[in-house]
Amino acid sequence: MKRHRYHYGEAPSQFGELYLPELPDGGARRGVVVVIHGGYWRSQYGAELGEPLAKDLAAHGMAAWNLEYRRAGNGGGWPNTFADVLAGIDKLADLAEDHSLDLDRVVALGHSAGGHLAVWAAGRDRLAQLGLPDADRQVLRDSGTGAVRLAGVVSQSGLLNLAEAEKLDLSNGAVSNLLGGSSSKYPLRLRYADPMTAIPLDVPVHVVHGAADTTVPLSQSESYASAAGAAGMTVRLTKVPGDHYDLIDPKATAYRECRELVRQLLG
Repeated sequence: MKRHRYHYGEAPSQFGELYLPELPDGGARRGVVVVIHGGYWRSQYGAELGEPLAKDLAAHGMAAWNLEYRRAGNGGGWPNTFADVLAGIDKLADLAEDHSLDLDRVVALGHSAGGHLAVWAAGRDRLAQLGLPDADRQVLRDSGTGAVRLAGVVSQSGLLNLAEAEKLDLSNGAVSNLLGGSSSKYPLRLRYADPMTAIPLDVPVHVVHGAADTTVPLSQSESYASAAGAAGMTVRLTKVPGDHYDLIDPKATAYRECRELVRQLLG
């Protein structure tokens, strides 16, 4: 296994680490998994949370891009966290030739706040169509041929219903902290950032949630899966044993289920 660090911007947190399994004889690696860590979008939680997952994926033959991004408290929050996630995914286009990456199948594995960002990023082509131009113009991104588009997502106890998360005051105002203020002050930001707004996506989303999760309520996954299914989207809700952190423990059954779903998305 090899690891390479690359920056996609000038800020210290604008980087990713690429974990590569041995190259199969006579071919490119099949797809890439973008690992997006959680931590309620706060700066005290970083890419070290995704490192065990990226290592495990590479050990099982999958190229993994453990993505860091600016969070609320270190230059992130609205709109930079959102721009960083898209730019970080797009960085793979610069790395594909040197590392024999197959960008036809790029899938995201996101935990908690990272699940939110992964599902949100999967809807990047819908952002300009949401009828929220004032918010849209604030999130800088490549909308052309340089954009790397996700082919699917596995959300691990993701925060997929931001309006509900704000009402529940999850993690002491984490949503308002991300968006720079409450939805009463910035209603367009909330709608633009909420994965519920972009339903239906045209890529499959696996919504996985720990049955004993007390950090992110199951309703975050259930409400998204219900709305997405009703809209005709390819979505599946899977409840797994364990708590919030079992989903990012390579030794846990909950995580192994997520790894298998990622493998299925890669084809």
